[in-house]
Amino acid sequence: MIRLRQIAVTYRTRQGPRPILRGIDLDLARGEKLGILGRNGAGKSTLVRVVSGAERATSGHVERTMSVSWPLAFAGAFQASLTGRDNVRFISRIYHSDFRRNIAAVEDFAELGAYLNEPVRTYSSGMRARLAFAISLIIEFDCFLIDEVAAVGDARFRQKCEHELFHRRADRAMIMVSHENEYIRNHCNRFAVLEGGMLHPFNSFDEAHDALAAILAWQPPVDPVSPEWSIDAQTIA
Repeated sequence: MIRLRQIAVTYRTRQGPRPILRGIDLDLARGEKLGILGRNGAGKSTLVRVVSGAERATSGHVERTMSVSWPLAFAGAFQASLTGRDNVRFISRIYHSDFRRNIAAVEDFAELGAYLNEPVRTYSSGMRARLAFAISLIIEFDCFLIDEVAAVGDARFRQKCEHELFHRRADRAMIMVSHENEYIRNHCNRFAVLEGGMLHPFNSFDEAHDALAAILAWQPPVDPVSPEWSIDAQTIA
């Protein structure tokens, strides 16, 4: 189970404090797959990073009773001065996992060839994402966090990622953020819209999609994450 209680995130800016998330509550059980929709800048990636532990909330509490991945294609945990191979070795040691098995799996899946022996700082953003995705799959998490997985690699590589995630690991919990609506519709069984710093649940993808469309069609007169702006999910459903 993953439990979020009153999660709030506020960033400091030159204009003053900027609230991004406001008192979010969420329960996610094993096998549940939550798709989160929202406009650009609504805080979707911030929420995913908080769930993963890559970012600390300003206030609130996160409880994890199952293992949780870092956001797929998130390369922030890499040591850029080390090679891809040495990063696999390092992460394998952290998770007490077999390095020889893992490096063979990464070589096969990421398809980086000789670049696996080069420092990660020399990688393109796409190469870093492929390495991160491959490493995420060699560690068998109970819950996978997916932030714009469609942006990883070419069409063939994305098909490989989809097969590994949605077919071989169909029993895992997931939190998915994507602008590709079909990913959310086809692979999730719970749906929510993040707006005004709050997470609004809906019973179906169509309801969530219609709510987001209503939000995008109406341009608010104030900053969408300012204290003056709030939205009731029922009024836009």
